[in-house]
Amino acid sequence: MEFLQQLHIGTENAGTSTGTAWLPSTAPAFESFSPVDGRRIAAVTATDKAAYEAVVTAAGRAFTEWRLWPAPRRGEVVRQIGEALRRNKPALGSLVSYEMGKSLQEGYGEVQEMIDICDFAVGLSRQLHGLTMHSERPAHRMYEQWHPLGVVGIISAFNFPVAVWSWNTMLAWVCGNTCIWKPSEKTPLCALACQHIVEAVFAANGVPEGVSGLINGGREIGEWLAADTRIPLLSATGSTRMGKAVGTAVAARLGRSILELGGNNAIIVSADADLNIAIIGAVFGAVGTAGQRCTTTRRLIIQEEIYDHVKDKLATVYGQLRIGDPLDEKNHVGPLIDKDAVNSYLKAIETGKSQGCRFLVQGEVLAGDGFESGCYVRPCIAEADPSYPIVAQETFAPILYLLRYKTLEEAIAIQNGVPQGLSSSIMTLNLREAERFLSAAGSDCGIANVNIGTSGAEIGGAFGGEKETGGGRESGSDAWKAYMRRQTNTINYSTQLPLAQGIKFDL
Repeated sequence: MEFLQQLHIGTENAGTSTGTAWLPSTAPAFESFSPVDGRRIAAVTATDKAAYEAVVTAAGRAFTEWRLWPAPRRGEVVRQIGEALRRNKPALGSLVSYEMGKSLQEGYGEVQEMIDICDFAVGLSRQLHGLTMHSERPAHRMYEQWHPLGVVGIISAFNFPVAVWSWNTMLAWVCGNTCIWKPSEKTPLCALACQHIVEAVFAANGVPEGVSGLINGGREIGEWLAADTRIPLLSATGSTRMGKAVGTAVAARLGRSILELGGNNAIIVSADADLNIAIIGAVFGAVGTAGQRCTTTRRLIIQEEIYDHVKDKLATVYGQLRIGDPLDEKNHVGPLIDKDAVNSYLKAIETGKSQGCRFLVQGEVLAGDGFESGCYVRPCIAEADPSYPIVAQETFAPILYLLRYKTLEEAIAIQNGVPQGLSSSIMTLNLREAERFLSAAGSDCGIANVNIGTSGAEIGGAFGGEKETGGGRESGSDAWKAYMRRQTNTINYSTQLPLAQGIKFDL
């Protein structure tokens, strides 16, 4: 395919890079298959221990130089990466769609998120500010400043194979850190393409080798990162199970972690909602990326007065969804990532039925022309009760549970009554309901929206959630501080040395 050639992806590829050199490895290669048509795209050689050591060593060495570049100069490099991404947006967006399975529009949108975070980081490179404080001692000045941490490790998931890496990396780079990326083994080619784009920009700017490291492989590679004391910060995106393992390993060595884990997101639909907006937000949130977003809408909590109307409207809209090749822009829903995801979808449906779920729109695996990969499924809708255990679980598939409520307090309790705490929404034109939902007694999620869905977070705001979502924050606002260390400074410009708390020490 032409977009593979444009991105320098061959049929066989090295999977380890220091940013200027691709390293040999004795580890076996693993293959990337497209869920779109089931075809083998290419193979990537996994990272062995020697190659891993070379990448970490290069990253540590590069940090000693990169941290001394003025932050605006680092920002200029990131600006050029944004321009390179603009030029490569059609090819990279197509690869994201083909290797991951999301719609072409979403593939392009993911690359646009990368461009946007580059723009954000360029401005940030001139705003890495601290505070000044008044000292209790005369002729003293106090202030705080922020310094880079060192080598930052990044573990990303398959569902956003490039955007989440960029959220972390562009900020970490302008802050003066070097980065090592371990992408999902389900979408390694997207990472290779990004590394090729970055390498060209780095070469043109004399960026030291090691600022951008890439390693590939399975769980063992992530365990190396988590246990490595040379990596002070590890940002990991994935399941709650994975995040608990990573967080435990990093904490055991007193390292820092940013964890972006599971989501079981809900929209409350009030009787005072604009139902046209509510239906659009719910459908996009539930079926976008075939239900494989961490911000996917999995629960729709509907006021009982309008429950039947909303239920019927949703069933009608679901009957109009076009499922098929995500590179065809006429289709709304593409495939799940692989057969394991399909099996999880089927298991969740059977579990739900056994617990009492009544399926308004039946789920099934699609077969026939255009569905040869076996990864296409029908988005389904189940009427359920909040007490059903399946409702509190995150299934990475397009299954939407409908739940009734009487009062807003009951709706908020249902919304908060799951282990995860990423994204939430309320659809209402009632100002009191909106403000109650956003108050300290409202949603317990890291993201709480009014009259928009649970998906589609903007890069300008800090992204992340609470409880089993991990508590980390990435992207905008002051999330940059997670990639730096705070230092408090006191300067005595007097001829005396007054001691704190009035202590006297005479010689």
